[in-house]
Amino acid sequence: MSTATATRATNRSPRHGTPDSHDFATRPYDLVKEFVVAFVVVALLTVILAAVFSSPDEKAITMADWAAKAPNDVVATAAGELAGTTTSASYGPPYNTAGDGQSLGPLKLQKWAGVRIPVDSANDLVLTPLSKVTGNADLTTALGTWNGATADQQNKWASAYSDALSKAPDGDPKQVADGDYGPVPTISAAFLTLAQTGGLEGALTSSGNFYGIDQTRSLLLLSDGAYIEDQARARQLGGDQWGMMNETGNYPGQPWMWLYTFWYQVPPFSTSDNADALVWGLMMLLTLGLLLLPFIPGLRSIPRWIPVHRIIWRDWYREHPRRV
Repeated sequence: MSTATATRATNRSPRHGTPDSHDFATRPYDLVKEFVVAFVVVALLTVILAAVFSSPDEKAITMADWAAKAPNDVVATAAGELAGTTTSASYGPPYNTAGDGQSLGPLKLQKWAGVRIPVDSANDLVLTPLSKVTGNADLTTALGTWNGATADQQNKWASAYSDALSKAPDGDPKQVADGDYGPVPTISAAFLTLAQTGGLEGALTSSGNFYGIDQTRSLLLLSDGAYIEDQARARQLGGDQWGMMNETGNYPGQPWMWLYTFWYQVPPFSTSDNADALVWGLMMLLTLGLLLLPFIPGLRSIPRWIPVHRIIWRDWYREHPRRV
């Protein structure tokens, strides 16, 4: 009896044995054709999606471009830097101590970080680049007059000229009303000339850096003017618009940033001076919630209530039905 049982077990084929690959049916397969078809399909999809979602690769805005297309804005910005009324002059950390910067409730985030990139807007963005200009006697005299005046007198000159520019038709320096502006008109005009020649770009990017790759001062100066804001808004990239970008002109840019940029469009973020800090704090909170999702009662049960995973893994669930 034992011998017979052993014999039957030996002759029986394994229940879960591995089939011989030669037993499967075969058919011709053209690997080159498969590759060509896949390449053509992917290429067409790339072209179509690029046409729908991409944007032109526009050139970076330079100081020369700014001076050529909006010269009055350059002059007004220079006067504003000297008067200390521009955004960078009153921004606060990390550039100066003129303001507290962004805060999150009682947390003074920027103030705590301190001044890490010191920038004196009047000197670093206007006066220092102009001090390197040679062969301009009027500018040399104007800079001497400016440097020899008291801080209060400098502010009076620059503020008066800045106000006069804002009242002139189209901000045209040639149509500014007469007034006591000291050397500010001469300094501002020389600043425009330096920007038009392309010299301002190099003077700003090479300041304090041998390789000339630090764009901080150039970006601060551009953002203090109205030109770059006008260019951004024309492409739906303003702070209260829905456009997103990676480089100037990209639309819609990175769609994965929609959750971050979305909050800038709705109150209270859209009306707050601390929008950056508030949105950052909210995103940190949402990220923390995502990390702790498996431990949060209710939220961790969402996959059971909305079983999208069962649609994705429908073959597996079909072969492994639920046990009651």
